[in-house]
Amino acid sequence: MSTPDVLEAHADDEGLRLSLPRGAEDRPVDLLLDDQRIGSFWLERDTVEREGARWWAWPAALRPHLVGRTRLSLVDHASSEQLAALDLVLGGPSDPEQRIVVADAQGNPLGLDKSMRLMRLFADRSAEHLDPLLDSIEDVLAALRSCGVEGFVAYGTLLGAVRQGGFIGHDSDADLGYVSAHDHPADVVRESFRLQRALVEMGYPVTRYSGLAFKIFVQESDGTRRGLDVFGGFLREGVLYLMGEVGHPFEREWIWPLGTASLEGREVPVPAQPEHLLAAMYGESWRVPDPAYQFETPASTRRRLNGWFRGTRVQREEVWDPYYSRRGAGAKDRPSDFVRWVRRRERRAVRAVDIGCGTGADVAFLARHGVEAVGLDYCRRAFARKQRKLARRDLPATFRWANLTEVRSTLVTGALLSRSPGPTVVLARHVADATNADGRANLLRLARMALGGQGRLYLQVLSAPAPGGNPLGVHPIDVDALEEQVRASGGTVVARHDLAGERPGETDPGATPYLCRLVVQWPQ
Repeated sequence: MSTPDVLEAHADDEGLRLSLPRGAEDRPVDLLLDDQRIGSFWLERDTVEREGARWWAWPAALRPHLVGRTRLSLVDHASSEQLAALDLVLGGPSDPEQRIVVADAQGNPLGLDKSMRLMRLFADRSAEHLDPLLDSIEDVLAALRSCGVEGFVAYGTLLGAVRQGGFIGHDSDADLGYVSAHDHPADVVRESFRLQRALVEMGYPVTRYSGLAFKIFVQESDGTRRGLDVFGGFLREGVLYLMGEVGHPFEREWIWPLGTASLEGREVPVPAQPEHLLAAMYGESWRVPDPAYQFETPASTRRRLNGWFRGTRVQREEVWDPYYSRRGAGAKDRPSDFVRWVRRRERRAVRAVDIGCGTGADVAFLARHGVEAVGLDYCRRAFARKQRKLARRDLPATFRWANLTEVRSTLVTGALLSRSPGPTVVLARHVADATNADGRANLLRLARMALGGQGRLYLQVLSAPAPGGNPLGVHPIDVDALEEQVRASGGTVVARHDLAGERPGETDPGATPYLCRLVVQWPQ
């Protein structure tokens, strides 16, 4: 139990329950387990209210380690004042004396980074471990310079160099940036791809995030393969756009000519007046350490950067690619009850489009019934196995990559689909409830283009939390608001079915509905 007049805290296998003193100021705190700093969070901003207290759930990456005994402490990050301390037993250990250990397989301590991933943080690394990283930074900056671009350290690496002359203890990676001499998005994208080709020719493996950001992999002297992020930027109409988070009024002389700062005893290039870039990245309070800092990019900046350069990888590497990799060849892959229900209602359909097709099981079902089926998905890895299998069997099925959060992808895909004649049905099972408002608008736009007034769109969404947990990436949405969005697109909801399970009529009629199916039409 903590000191009551400071902060009352309780913990269980789900998370932390905190009772804050009345009028307490929101502030970041460090979470320690047996005196090892694990991560940080803000007492109010990063918690939710539950039964008169604040609740902080254990991050998903940390949960597997929470088995055993520990001494939990919450410490004010700025003053190092201990706010709460309690002894815990979590996870039901078989050995009553087992201690919680948050470390990798080699025993190196791990901590939560800003993305709530468990990483080896700089605070737990010696100078011997940091030297290979510094060597990599110098190598990559030299490679960029040989390609005609003057790079500099950026984001947390720049912040640490300017504020304290070294890496930030709670950080885990290094970032680089550059500002192009071009001022048009198309030209800076062309330059970025030219840089990538040149670096690959030098022997550097490179993977791309977007039209203006990529990661360079470097083999360090200790054998570690490290990736350094390179964020491109450019000045346009008095605004600096730097990939990641920046869209801010800026002057050329704040960047050029580049200056230097000390990073762990080495001189590294920085913008001419780095305080202006740090203010654009972290706000005017950048000098005050905040281990739980969250970027709050203005919507206008995010829309510009998405429209110009990115939108093709959101959650793909973090969620969908790993998910479909784990499924493996032996995973169950059966058609859904939803596609069977649609097929019963649309016997005359000769063509179908499955938006968000996933593994392609519903596409295969339709193709086996003689329907010319097209599967669309954001993750190519999801349908790759089914695509090869159906091609070998010469079934009428094709697959395409499509991204509902990109207007360009939506319009191109919709134009291609609109060229195929014949009665059409479009299916979208757990798509509207797995994307954002822009994605839902593009879902309706794509369906309308594909149908051309000659068929119907069938939607299935989660309208309330599902018993046993929601499907991966899916969250309940307001179906009434979705219907309003349909009407705003010019469509009509011709049928609505609220269900307490996948199969209508096969569940307890008294059960609470949590699924909703909508049938939508647009006029010719």
